[in-house]
Parts: sequence; structure tokens; C-alpha cells
Amino acid sequence: MERQIPKNVRQIGNVSDSPKIYVEDYVDTFFAQLCEKSEKAKVPIGAFLVGDIQSGDDEEYVYIYGAIQMHDLKLSGNEYVIDDSTWKHAYEDCKQFFEDGEMLGWFVAHPGVPLSPEASTVKLHKKSFPKKNTVFIMKDPVEKDETYYVHKMNDLMEIGGHYTYYEKNPCMQNYMISSRKKNGAISSETVEDRAAQDFRDLVRKRGEHQKRRKAGGMMYVASACLVLVLIIMGVSMVNSFDRMKSVQSTLEALADTSDTVETRETSGSVTAVTSEEQAGDGQASEEDEAQSNENQSAEPQLAENQPDGSQSDDVQTASSDAESSGTSETDSAAENQSTAYTGENGSDGVYVVEEGDTLAIISRKMYGDVSHVDAICRMNGITDGNLIYVGQKLLLP
Repeated sequence: MERQIPKNVRQIGNVSDSPKIYVEDYVDTFFAQLCEKSEKAKVPIGAFLVGDIQSGDDEEYVYIYGAIQMHDLKLSGNEYVIDDSTWKHAYEDCKQFFEDGEMLGWFVAHPGVPLSPEASTVKLHKKSFPKKNTVFIMKDPVEKDETYYVHKMNDLMEIGGHYTYYEKNPCMQNYMISSRKKNGAISSETVEDRAAQDFRDLVRKRGEHQKRRKAGGMMYVASACLVLVLIIMGVSMVNSFDRMKSVQSTLEALADTSDTVETRETSGSVTAVTSEEQAGDGQASEEDEAQSNENQSAEPQLAENQPDGSQSDDVQTASSDAESSGTSETDSAAENQSTAYTGENGSDGVYVVEEGDTLAIISRKMYGDVSHVDAICRMNGITDGNLIYVGQKLLLP
């Protein structure tokens, strides 16, 4: 059955070489236990590697998911010796714990020796594991160094690195529990499910990372909303300031307009007049006074030119003529004034209050609606719209 490439892995060394070697974490732990025992006993200790070799489209893979300790790894001079009894025990253990497993290499922990195989070691490997891509691992328990070799091109070639992967491995776990006495472990020692623990740790770290990212995203959204609120408040304040400034300018303009309006008393009624009307009235009074002075100067001249009774008659005649002239001028002014008022009421910007008028009626007459009542009040300084009287002159806005 084709094996999927493990996803939860840890790279060790340079893995650019071929084939790609994957060692399960329990196997790596078992190697560490053998190294401790070898360091204490000062003797080499070996193990057979159990796994399978698979080929992909462009790459070859070696998966090592089991290790069986050699019953007895002998040393003859500088040569390793694996006898038939060791092979027999290895096949029995492999069948018991790794039913479908294949022994595809071996491991040696030997303190104080160079991590390069001797010619005899290469010869032993070719004899015991002639298949291509079988693996030989050498480890120094003292220096904690290790080297991986692969059988290819009729030699043991060094591999720069490998992967340690984490998966459920009950076969190796059960073997380690059964062989703890052989490895020198005390009876109370238990084998921790490191793969499960590492997986839980990985899931927990990812969950914490996602929580931090989520919290950071919420903080970013909250900050953005706060900045947006501040911007809106600032724009509203600027607009409010502009409106207040516009209202203030309008009030100042109305105040300036009201200052130009004056009142004067005529015939017991109050009439609102502007500065232009007041100037016109002043000019008319000056003309009347000049005309009166001319009439008075004419009377003595007429008296001097007429003798005795005729003089008095002429004076009376002149006086009567002057009176008739003044009367005619007065009548003419009255006619002009009446003619001025015969036009439509309010057409010249001044409305004369008539009987039955209210400010609403005046606004409807002049503008067609009642929306100008407040403007008429402001223009004429009226605080109570009900206090108007017949004959009152109102300036129209």
C-alpha cells in the first residue's frame, strides 16, 4: 500500500539528497535509549531497522517506523559480526510486532569510533541488505553525533539529512514497552505517547495563534471605527461652526438694517420712515420755507409802490393772492400726496395697515403665503404681532 508523505515533520540536516529518509519519532527515541545503554556499558549496541521503501514519480522514499534491538552484536577486532541467533530473534520480533514490516537496514551505537564505515562494515551491509536504498546509521553516544548512509551505486553513500515525522505508532510503542527490561529501563518506566503529545501541543499553539490573530483583527476594526467616529465628529463640528458663523453674519446684517430705521410722529400716529424718506422731507420743508420768505419780501415792496388807500387795497389784493397761491400750492401737494397713495398698497415697499389687517393677512396679500410674518416683524421691530393699528406703515422685506 502506498504511503502518504507525512505532513507533521521536522527536518534535520540537508535533505536535498536522494532518497528521502523519514524516521518516526518513537524510533528516534529508541535510538536515544540504545545510545545511553551503550555509553554506560562501553560496548557497541545494534538494532535492525523496520520500514518500507517506495518510489514516486521523480523521487524515492525510505520510511523507518520500527527498530528491533539486536540480541547480540559481536565485535571481532574492528569488524561487526551478526550471527544466526541474532537474525533469528530479530525475525521473530519483527513478525510479532511489525507484521508487514521489512528489515531494510541497521543501526549501531558505538562510543569513541569514527562515524565512517570500515570496508568490513560496507561488506557486511552488502551481504545482509543487498537491496538498493537500504540504510545504515552510525551514532556516537558520547559526542551525540550521527551519520546516515544509503546503499546505492554498489557502495554506502552518506546522506546529508533526514526527516523526523510524528504519527500514531502503536507497533513501536508496544515493542518498546515489552523490551524495556532489555534496554535497562526500570519497571516503573512508561513510554509516553510523544506523537499524541506533540500533536496536542501543535494544535494548542495553532489555536493560540489564531486567537491572537482574531484579537488583533478585532482591535484593528475597533481602532478603525474610532478613527471614523472622530473624523465624523470633526466634520460635524466644522459644519456647525460654519453655520453659526453664517447665522451670526445674518444677525449682524439685520442689526445694521434696523439701525437705519427711525420713527417720527405725524398727526398723532407713528410712521416708520427710512433715512431716504427723511432726507426727501427735509428737502421739501426747505423749499416751502424759501417760498414763504419770497412771499413775505414781496408784500413790503407792494406796499411801498401803492399810495394811500390804493396801497392798502393792493396789499389786500396781494395778500389775498398770496393766500390763494398758498392755498393752491397746499391743495396741489395734497393732490400729489393723494395721488401717491392711490397706487397699490405696498407696491413701493411700504404697506399702510388697513382695517381688519393682521400680519398673516398682509403676508398673504404681498407674498401669497404666511411665511413672511417673522421677516415683517424683524424688519419693523415688532415683538408682538397683534399690536398693529390702522394707518401704521410697515416696511416690507
